[in-house]
Order: sequence, then C-alpha cells, then structure tokens
Amino acid sequence: MDVTKVVAENARSIREGKKLTLDGAAALTGVSRSMLAQIEKGEVNPTISVLWKMANGYKVSFTTLVEPQGPGASLLRRGEPLVEDEGRYWNYPVFAFDEKKLFETYRILIRPGGNLTAQPHLRGAEEYLTVFQGQVEVTVAGEVFLLEEGDSLRFRADVVHGYRNRGREEAALSMLIYYNGAQRL
Repeated sequence: MDVTKVVAENARSIREGKKLTLDGAAALTGVSRSMLAQIEKGEVNPTISVLWKMANGYKVSFTTLVEPQGPGASLLRRGEPLVEDEGRYWNYPVFAFDEKKLFETYRILIRPGGNLTAQPHLRGAEEYLTVFQGQVEVTVAGEVFLLEEGDSLRFRADVVHGYRNRGREEAALSMLIYYNGAQRL
C-alpha cells in the first residue's frame, strides 16, 4: 500500500466532500494551505502529527485519512508505516474506522528512545493499548504509566498523551481507538 497516494486521495475527497477550499481547510485543520496542497497531490508523506490535525479539523477518524476506502471484506498486508521521531516510532494502520463499529486499530513499533506526543483526539475518544514486547511509558494528561510485556491500558484519548520506549529493545504494541459517540464523526 502506498500510504502517500492513499492519504492524497482521501484528503482531497474529504475536503471536497465538505465543500472546502484549501484556505478553508487550512483554517479548519491548522495545517497550512501549501502543505494541504502538497499532501493532496501526493508530493509529501505527512507526519502523524499533521494527519491528526487534519483528522481532528475535519472531524473524521485518523484511519479515514490513511486507509484505502472501499466496501466489503479486505485483507490487509503489512504496508508502509507512518514514521515519526526520526524513524524511532512506527505506526502501521491495521483496521480502518467503520461508522458502525466506532473503532480503528494500529500496530505500533517503538525503537529504544523513541517517542511520540499525541494531541487530543475527538471528544470522548478512548485508547486501548496492549504491549506485546518491551516496555512503554505512556503519559496521559501528565499521569505516567509504565507498561511491560503483557500489560494493557485504557484511557481517555481526548487529552494530550504520549508514548516513550524507555527500554533497551524494540517495543511492540497494539492500539485500538474507540470513538464512543460523544462527538459524532
């Protein structure tokens, strides 16, 4: 899966579906007009932070931007990750948001020292994390949790939160984001 191409198609489709100009989309998302134009043309692979700004501004799920859209069942092979923190934080979108199910899932790999600070998601969103390998420090609205292999954590994701690998080996975790309907998508 070519993430850049998928994001370009989805971003343009969402903006046009909302009948927004690039200037209107920039005002709504906080992402510059020129960056939005580059994203929609497939000229740039945006960071996770930029994609979250777009998703929150458009009031859509993150995977609505990064997953191919289409009906029916789909087999998802491990595609290209979205990468942050100079290659130390990898996010593989797995199952895209579905309005009937209200969730999306990701596979996250964090190399030693890697981290990501996430801005608040839509009001009412919750995250469910399970660590399958390594150690992950999760900060939620200033409260710190240390998760080790086999540990899970549920938290409100409509506050600033972050993930950091404090261990010496790669950390692997699954993430489910649940949109419980407090803010309609």
